Amino acid sequence: MATQTVPVTKPAAPPASDPAVYQEYEAKWSTYPTDADGWLQRARDVATVLSADAAVREKANKSPKAEVALLKHSGLLRLLGPKKYGGGEQPWSVGYKAIREVAKGDGSIGMLLGYHLLWSRTGHVVGNDDQADRLQKLIIENNYYVGGAVNPRDSDLKITYDDDKITYNGFKNFTTGAAVSDLIVLEGAVDGRPPEEHIFAIVPTAQAGIVFSYNWDNIGLRLTESGAAKIENVSAPWADALGWDVATKKPDPAVLGIAFPALLLPSIQLVFSNFYIGIAQGALEFAKQYTTAHTRAWPFGGDPKESATEEFHILSTYGNFFAHLRAAETLADRAGAEADKLYEKYGNQRAGLTLQERGDWAEWVASVKVVATDTGLRVTSGVFEVTGARATASKVGLDRFWRDLRTHTLHDPVAYKNRELGKYFVLGQAPDPTWYT
Repeated sequence: MATQTVPVTKPAAPPASDPAVYQEYEAKWSTYPTDADGWLQRARDVATVLSADAAVREKANKSPKAEVALLKHSGLLRLLGPKKYGGGEQPWSVGYKAIREVAKGDGSIGMLLGYHLLWSRTGHVVGNDDQADRLQKLIIENNYYVGGAVNPRDSDLKITYDDDKITYNGFKNFTTGAAVSDLIVLEGAVDGRPPEEHIFAIVPTAQAGIVFSYNWDNIGLRLTESGAAKIENVSAPWADALGWDVATKKPDPAVLGIAFPALLLPSIQLVFSNFYIGIAQGALEFAKQYTTAHTRAWPFGGDPKESATEEFHILSTYGNFFAHLRAAETLADRAGAEADKLYEKYGNQRAGLTLQERGDWAEWVASVKVVATDTGLRVTSGVFEVTGARATASKVGLDRFWRDLRTHTLHDPVAYKNRELGKYFVLGQAPDPTWYT
């Protein structure tokens, strides 16, 4: 009896938001900013557009194709890229602030911008000069959005190879932004090689071997397309194996044998903290507007006021939240400035960075992570105390800020950042580079 082959059915793509709703901004923002202030204003403009219907879009839970189109129209995807290819050539500190600004309006889209900025610069951090330049040209000239399939908690993608190419196979539970991306970052372990021999490569997303599960249905960050993907026989030429020598098929010691590539992990951790802070700042601003317009004064406390904005406990609570968020933002800016120093000093030649310098910066980043997590969760849950019972109505959408922050702050336990900082302060031990440090 003949064996029948059952065709593999790909999961159907979910309904997507329509890029046409933001088409007007392609012309409106056709000229890009020329300095840091201009780029940050552009990020605020994007946040203003997104905040107008953020709660409605979040409930609709459509794949964010329109929102990615808006980021493309704004130019923010090109923010860090070199001017020779049409980029903004801004330092990382400006990138971090832009992430924060966009997250104020919509945490999901702030997160998508943050992941893109990190992945779009991956070639510069872990690749050689030629790879870095080719990738920047490809990404910036085409205004591509870059997603990733790099979740370290899952088993590594398995890499096999021949003389011409490397081939990835495997599965990842989380692939933020990848399903709406033009390019996707893959990372895996080379089969039969030492376990530390990993290879990053950036490949086109639209190919048969990349199958998305479209299963992201979590309580927060609902518009990030962070669901699973199966990677099956997806290849890249050896010339695109970031930091590897084409002739020897081994890691290039001049690229991967130094400390510079280990900047990748603190760089993305600081992405996280900046959209945490932006989400919390957005919650506080949203709550302020609600309190001013809708919250009623409490008449049974023995000291009745005409309006909620005259009440002591409301003003005191807002003031405390405002102070702590100012502190978190200032700390994030300090960590961003430290990033600029390292990338400016070592970004061209890459050699010379010490693990101690890298570790010192990682602990600035860890400090931001702790403060942003603790403060952000307190603010996004505490704003209900100063807005009142009616603010819990689903149509208000105030809960989205807490849900967004709660979802991503579980990415890696902040308790380990506390311990890491304790070892750094008490024992003088800079952390070893890991997938989360």
